[in-house]
Amino acid sequence: MFKDGIGESSEFSGFHPWVNLIYYILAIGITMFSLSPWFLTATFVLSWTYSVLLKGRGTVKLNLIFSFWTLVLMAVINVIFTHEGVTVLFYLNDNAITMEAFIFGLSAAVMLVSVIIWFVSFNVVMSADKLIFIFGRAAPVLGLTLSMIFRYVPLLKERFAEIRMGQACLTGNQKKSRIARIRQFGKELSILVSWSLESSIESADSMEARGYGLRGRTSFHLYRFTKRDLLLLLVMCGLGAVVITGAVMGKTTVWFYPEYVLRRFDLMTGLTLGAYVLLLALPILIDISGEVRWKRSGLAM
Repeated sequence: MFKDGIGESSEFSGFHPWVNLIYYILAIGITMFSLSPWFLTATFVLSWTYSVLLKGRGTVKLNLIFSFWTLVLMAVINVIFTHEGVTVLFYLNDNAITMEAFIFGLSAAVMLVSVIIWFVSFNVVMSADKLIFIFGRAAPVLGLTLSMIFRYVPLLKERFAEIRMGQACLTGNQKKSRIARIRQFGKELSILVSWSLESSIESADSMEARGYGLRGRTSFHLYRFTKRDLLLLLVMCGLGAVVITGAVMGKTTVWFYPEYVLRRFDLMTGLTLGAYVLLLALPILIDISGEVRWKRSGLAM
């Protein structure tokens, strides 16, 4: 299950598009305003877990590289340009390097990495059809733009791999100089850009011919809001309400300047953290239970 990932066969992805969207609004929105180490640890671990569950072990290396450099760069940049804080670690060119600035940079980096990794799973769960279904009537241009944005990166990767394979078949595997490899890469990049532009023009002409965005136009979809969608939505909204209440009370944040002060871990903080962890873990639990049921039914047959 973790080797290749479950991808679009995700049980959570089978819920109504509005349920999926509201989950990510809650998960990403709350993450963006949570700098407490308890909440940062929860969102960082669970975002990683869900991305690996959906996309397999291959995404671990990419996540590690991105996370490491983001953490290092943001922590270093913040301590260089921010000199607030009372705990001075050392001086660099007469500028104080403080522990508070380092912790703030590290916390902000963890929050940013978590948000971006949540978008990795968002790109799998929220397909182009779902985005068009949600925004197609109210904002057709926005729906089309979002669907194209989230689809564009994997599409470019697939096309570039196809172009590179075709060029390798034409030129063979003989060794080339560095200049020749640069020229070859430029040629492949030029082909990719031309192909993408031509494909975009064809898509625009096709959608215009089919009347996309015109008033009164309808679209076919198979999405139905069922009782299980309502149940999951109520659970998410209940957990989200608890977390938002705790956030308003300041349970998801800490003081960084002038001195780093971690709030006392009281009952409300525990309730908020527990609701937050359960909220973020909902799709993981749903997908794992779906995979278990599917394997049991397969063995039974």
